[in-house]
Amino acid sequence: MSIRLGSSFYLYLSGGIVLLLAAILFKPFTIVNPGERGVIMHLGEVQDQILNEGFHPVLPIYTNIKKISVKVKKVDVAVKVGTKDLQTLDVMTSVNWHIEPNKVNRVYQQIGDDRQVREIIVTPAISEVLKAATPQRTAEEILKQRSSLKDEIERSLKPRLAKYGIQVDDVSLINIGFSPEFTKSIEQKQIAEQDAKKAEYEALKASRQAQAEVNRAKGTAEAQKLLRQSLNKELLEKQAIEKWDGKFPTVMGGNGALPLINISPPQK
Repeated sequence: MSIRLGSSFYLYLSGGIVLLLAAILFKPFTIVNPGERGVIMHLGEVQDQILNEGFHPVLPIYTNIKKISVKVKKVDVAVKVGTKDLQTLDVMTSVNWHIEPNKVNRVYQQIGDDRQVREIIVTPAISEVLKAATPQRTAEEILKQRSSLKDEIERSLKPRLAKYGIQVDDVSLINIGFSPEFTKSIEQKQIAEQDAKKAEYEALKASRQAQAEVNRAKGTAEAQKLLRQSLNKELLEKQAIEKWDGKFPTVMGGNGALPLINISPPQK
């Protein structure tokens, strides 16, 4: 009896181990991690259903799950582009993008995983959009209208990638490299503009100073004119009396100094 019980126990144990090994080997479940979606394939055929994050039972062999990242990713693209005035620029652009979660099955079916999406779709699209945008502007306009160029690139890139199930989150112009000759010409232009502004300021300053001198001269002449008009004999005599110190002027005569007195009768 004990022998039979022992045999049954080992039989059940062996069966459990086989089932455990089968579960490990065939894995009748899958776990979709945060920031991922699961593309379901039945014997290699992509299904409409998409697995969200979490634990999901699957039928081994018949069902295969491809996990696709839907997290935001960044791609930096360096492109040599031309401008309207035939300058050559080195532009470094950074784009944040992600695969739309509800379209991962079609994206995987038509393009592949997120690495293939970046290499086949995203990077070439950025390069083409840049090369189409910069020839519409001169190098100096690009230098002064950097934010406008960035917005134009973003507006062009979003619908271009959206038709593939790719969402553009942000576009940044990291660096715009100009040729040494253009950089030198810009510096010289800035110096010339500063010199012109300085000369204009000096001319305006001199003009204002000259006008101030003219105004002062006019004021002095007007004051003198008014003074001449207001002076008469009675006013002069009054001013002389107010300033008199009580002493008469003297003249030298035979008997010494004599006071000089005006004895002429007043005029009527």
